[in-house]
Amino acid sequence: MQLHLYQINAFTDRLFSGNPACVVPLSEWLPDELLLKIARENAVAETAFFVDLGYTFHLRWFTPEMEMDLCGHATLATAHALKEIRKYAGQNVIFETASGNLTVKADGDLYRLDLPARKPVATTIPQLLKDSLNIQPQETLKARDYVLVYENEQEVKDIKIDRSHFDELELGTGGVIVTAKGSNCDFVSRFFTPGASVFEDPVTGSAHCSLTPYWSEKLGKKEMTAMQLSERGGKLFCTDKKERVEVAGKARTYYVGKLWTE
Repeated sequence: MQLHLYQINAFTDRLFSGNPACVVPLSEWLPDELLLKIARENAVAETAFFVDLGYTFHLRWFTPEMEMDLCGHATLATAHALKEIRKYAGQNVIFETASGNLTVKADGDLYRLDLPARKPVATTIPQLLKDSLNIQPQETLKARDYVLVYENEQEVKDIKIDRSHFDELELGTGGVIVTAKGSNCDFVSRFFTPGASVFEDPVTGSAHCSLTPYWSEKLGKKEMTAMQLSERGGKLFCTDKKERVEVAGKARTYYVGKLWTE
């Protein structure tokens, strides 16, 4: 079987930056085992698969290790592939997902993602996580992901993680966000996943489901600009809408091709 494959850099307007996601259109769902094999072969943080249902699109996300319940950058990448490559005419793209219906609005060169808010609550840092960090956070919170709050942007840049401890954490589909108030933006972050083949995610849209309500309350702002400080880097525009968050960013097409499954 031959399938189309698009690789899109999300949350950036430049090639070789942002977060790369692969997008694979399907006419019908293939076995989950095959979807996981394709994701492993693609070797990026997330591969998005979608089926056109007519007025909406059924969307699923796979890392090289597992299916995810939510992925922001691969959702943005899929909307970009639909608009720019497959010439979808609608302004809004509606995805049916494991996290409910997600709407992406094309607004000039921005894609505005409507995502569920996941406000983190204070918790105790696990010993394994504490032992893995070279700098300890000022505050520890958790929603799906752990959120570790640091004093300033430089500390976030300087974080080093001992994977011998970190990879023993069992977080399901979650990860660990490190964050601080930004020097040239409202807030910054980095994102790490225990045991993952892509250890530091370049730009994590879903992490901002927790970061947006947290920093909105701390800063007293509804609209904020965020930077993810990975090697590739990425820029996000975040709006707190109480039960929902809007996470917006740009995208660039890197690759258009085909893959074979047998």
